[in-house]
Amino acid sequence: MGLLSALQGFAVIGIVIGTGYVAARLQIGGSQAQYVLNRISFFVSSPCLMFAILSKEHLNKIFDSTIIVAFASAAAVGLIFILINSLLFKLGKAETTIGVLNSLYLNSNNIGLPVATYIIGNPALVAPILVMQQALFTPVALTVLDVQTSGKFSFKRIASQPLHQPLLIGSLAGITISWISAMAGHFIVPQWIFDPINMIGNSAVPLILMAFGMSLYGTKPLQKGAHIPAIATVAVLKNIVMPLIAFVLAYLMGFRGATLYGCVILAALPTGQNVYNYAARYDVGTSFARDGTLFSTLTSPLCISIIALLFSH
Repeated sequence: MGLLSALQGFAVIGIVIGTGYVAARLQIGGSQAQYVLNRISFFVSSPCLMFAILSKEHLNKIFDSTIIVAFASAAAVGLIFILINSLLFKLGKAETTIGVLNSLYLNSNNIGLPVATYIIGNPALVAPILVMQQALFTPVALTVLDVQTSGKFSFKRIASQPLHQPLLIGSLAGITISWISAMAGHFIVPQWIFDPINMIGNSAVPLILMAFGMSLYGTKPLQKGAHIPAIATVAVLKNIVMPLIAFVLAYLMGFRGATLYGCVILAALPTGQNVYNYAARYDVGTSFARDGTLFSTLTSPLCISIIALLFSH
């Protein structure tokens, strides 16, 4: 815990991201390389990783009271954006929803897993956040966007969303195995089945980071018509205000040391790339979602480093 470990963690993450960027620039793997790596990591590697981690974690560690901090701090910055928008920006309803998501939706997979692994030292810490986002925030956001863009509410389509989230499925499967193993008194998955799942899962973080590095090549942010004040606002809310709220809540709840550090670091994760996917799906606020995610991602390492420096004293 501290600045040195954070800088070392970012060095590891940055080198792999840089490798992906160089690979894209040199056209290694062709034009579809990023797409392929993203698909493999999203549908195969990451679910295996979450299963391998969570199946051997005790349920008390997976669902502890830190999830209250994550939920409350996320809800708070979402409400703050709604208030600021009503007073200053006056964005449309659908774009306001994208702004709320830009402010509160954590990149728990692409950046969260590497940060939890190399900076906090415990990848299982992102599991409750991932489950919360995929099982709660995503269906709610898609419901709101569905109504705002079509004027109709499709319960069947919204209810089926969690079934299309491999990370959620892998996490819930791991949690189920953890529960059954606790009841049985031993780990119920045979080693010859667990080992290949774990091996595949170990490829998730490098694949995620290389794909992210590839996505940075050729990116052109802040194109004509970009709402710069709103973009700056969501980046500040996500990377500065949310960690501050998380710190206050966690401290008041009695968390100290590594637990308090983990709550604040995870709250400082940048906006998740899923926000752009949701915007693109409904064809609303796509540039806002892309630019908000990009600037949150670019400024997040500085914010996390400052947090690490403060905790090192």
